[in-house]
Amino acid sequence: MSQLLPDQATLDQHANDHPSFAQWRAGYGVIEHSLTTQAAAFRLAHQLVQLHCQPNLDAVYQQLRALDLLTSAGLWLVVHMTYAKRCHTDGSPLPAEDFKSRPEGHTGGALNMVPGYAAYLALNNLTGQTRSWLMGQGHCVAAIDALNVLTGNLHPEQAERYQGDQGLHLLLRDFYGYTQLPDGRPAAPLGSHVNPYTAGGISEGGYLGFAELQYAHMPLPGETLVAFLSDGAAEEQRGSDWIPRWWRFEDCGTALPIMIANGRRIEQRTELGTLSGLEGFAEHLTRCGFDPIRFDGRDPAAFVCVLFEMEQRLGRRVHEYQHGLLHYPLPIPYGIAETTKGFGFYGAGENAAHNLPLPGNPRHDEASRELFNQHAAKLWVEPEQLAQACQQLSRHTEQQRPLERDHPLTQRHPAQPLIPEIEWSSDERSAMQAVDRFFVALVQANPELRARVGNPDELASNRLGGVLESLKHRVSEPESALEDIHGQVITALNEEAIVSACLANKGGLNLVASYEAFCVKMLGAVRQELIFARHQKEVGRPAGWLGFPLIATSHTWENGKNEQSHQDTTFCEALLGEMHDVMQVVFPADYNSTLALLPQLYLQRGRLSCLVVAKRDRPSLLTPPQARQLARDGALLLAEHQANGEPLLLIANGAYQLAEMQRAAQRLSEHGQSWQLIYLQAPGHFRIPRDTHEASACASPELREKLFPAEISRRVMLCHMRPEVMRGHLANLLPHFERSRVLGYINRGGTLDEAGMLFANRSTWAHVVAACAEVCAVPVQHWLDEEELLAVQGLGNPHILR
Repeated sequence: MSQLLPDQATLDQHANDHPSFAQWRAGYGVIEHSLTTQAAAFRLAHQLVQLHCQPNLDAVYQQLRALDLLTSAGLWLVVHMTYAKRCHTDGSPLPAEDFKSRPEGHTGGALNMVPGYAAYLALNNLTGQTRSWLMGQGHCVAAIDALNVLTGNLHPEQAERYQGDQGLHLLLRDFYGYTQLPDGRPAAPLGSHVNPYTAGGISEGGYLGFAELQYAHMPLPGETLVAFLSDGAAEEQRGSDWIPRWWRFEDCGTALPIMIANGRRIEQRTELGTLSGLEGFAEHLTRCGFDPIRFDGRDPAAFVCVLFEMEQRLGRRVHEYQHGLLHYPLPIPYGIAETTKGFGFYGAGENAAHNLPLPGNPRHDEASRELFNQHAAKLWVEPEQLAQACQQLSRHTEQQRPLERDHPLTQRHPAQPLIPEIEWSSDERSAMQAVDRFFVALVQANPELRARVGNPDELASNRLGGVLESLKHRVSEPESALEDIHGQVITALNEEAIVSACLANKGGLNLVASYEAFCVKMLGAVRQELIFARHQKEVGRPAGWLGFPLIATSHTWENGKNEQSHQDTTFCEALLGEMHDVMQVVFPADYNSTLALLPQLYLQRGRLSCLVVAKRDRPSLLTPPQARQLARDGALLLAEHQANGEPLLLIANGAYQLAEMQRAAQRLSEHGQSWQLIYLQAPGHFRIPRDTHEASACASPELREKLFPAEISRRVMLCHMRPEVMRGHLANLLPHFERSRVLGYINRGGTLDEAGMLFANRSTWAHVVAACAEVCAVPVQHWLDEEELLAVQGLGNPHILR
């Protein structure tokens, strides 16, 4: 690019010919434009005119000047959001009483984001195209909120509160204001991170590193996404290095990653905060297939020029690929915005810049108050000038394009998928084969919905051979018939990366499958998604993406051969704690019950499902009508035995647990004990709802009473997960502690088979019978023979219970 840029003499002459260029290149306040950026702006202006995006060069420079003013005002407002409860738009100093008693804010990072987000707004205006945006460092939201308020790019809640004479004062007071509504939720339409009140926000960005894994999978063809990333997260999350492996112009929109390289974490500088570290990172990106571009991250015009150049470069690469000159992976442009943490205000570059850069609280410390007023004055923009600048950069109506609030990624609401015909089975077979056949048919029936499969390692081992054969691993150089350049299976031995590929694909159909023990590594990414979807629902703008399953297979009870590292029920336990209306945790019993679940999972919107599915061949126990009823109700009365006295309520949860419970029920029948056997497929469906949204997704009191009648007080449950977790979530189903028992995974395992795992965790049929005897106050030796009892007590031979 440098070979095409003008020299100093050419720029000076251009400034003489175009006063608007001269005015812009003089800078404003703390914003300065290097010769490199001036040359890039010169080139940008000519390109925009040649492309008929702008009528003349002066129009471009006038907008770049407006961008300087908007950026400076954004910096000014951000520091006020941290420290002040009132602002003086006339630029006069703030007295002590106008400062907060408890200032708070991620000030340095937010200041660094102001030039980037302001440039994003300006680039859209210069080209007449509303791109999408994503910010991985969600704690920098003050930059977004400040600029959105200044430009009027707001959702109704913020527009009503933060515009008008008192609007800015309310913005400052609401920022870390901690006020609550009567139901406990925050009262202000503002937060410390990106949230559904943030105009254009699509991800909280509370978990650093996930934006890096998701951004390339987000835009659909014809869309463009600007992704602001963190240098700290780049050190933490190396899965982002693989993006060039997976980006394909045929099914991916343009992705423009911009790292804000400010060189600091909270307490120390990053490796990228050193010159050698930054140079090494750029070299690393090149080796990974990126095309890095380093630029001045303190200058909003540099952001504009580089973003535009990145688009042009990627377009050229695609053109060269289409003409056979390049092959995948294509070099993906990657912008590195070199800046100083907290640039624009006092304390830039210091550790304190992360949060509160001033040495003290300006409300109580005169020296800090003077420093605030001194440095804020450099950022102030006269209100009329600012209004004109905002008007110049907000030509949405004239350009007939949506506000950035409504960029394409915020509007995800794909068409309702066509559900393929269900093919039931009465044979002994793996429940994962139901997933396999259904998903292949679903993708074939809906070719307009982009398919993504998240696979950390072994699709075939997890009985998804049809998915692999049909959709194939996405690779750059295929080595077998199961690999393809345009494959739709994203494979990497990194659960965070593969689940992120599907979480990002909100315009299509998704499937994630992994060993249950290793699904735990997905939790942060999944939880961030659930939080945002729940908050969207609470503000009345529910997510429109199609639900999909996160399948935990090769699970704890059938993975004994691989030692206890492979035996962990944490994933489903953690997700059972999330709100049931955005995350359901389901334990299908067999092939048909799995198949009956799948259509509704893909027809739901804004809700994920964790399916814990056995991969080994198992008997098909449920008829199609039973499977459909179980999918609808979440639990099902499978069988009962009538004898004298009050029956026992036997509750099974999990495929292997159901088999043990059936065997235990048979023994109870032999001894004249009445029982009812309930299969509990969706535990969260029967929890006590925590609010009205969750109540709408939970079982009615009538259904709960029908399946778990209060008159049957003696209850024994055998569950897939840790028994304490299940008892805690379902205390309403197990109300009498002395008359109920819960058995399940008790953190015991090793190199064992299924029966060995069940015995080690006191979850065999005989342990169930012993628990039944306890709650019925029957001597256990009445229902178990001597050898069985010794085995249950840990004194005999475990093999006799098989």
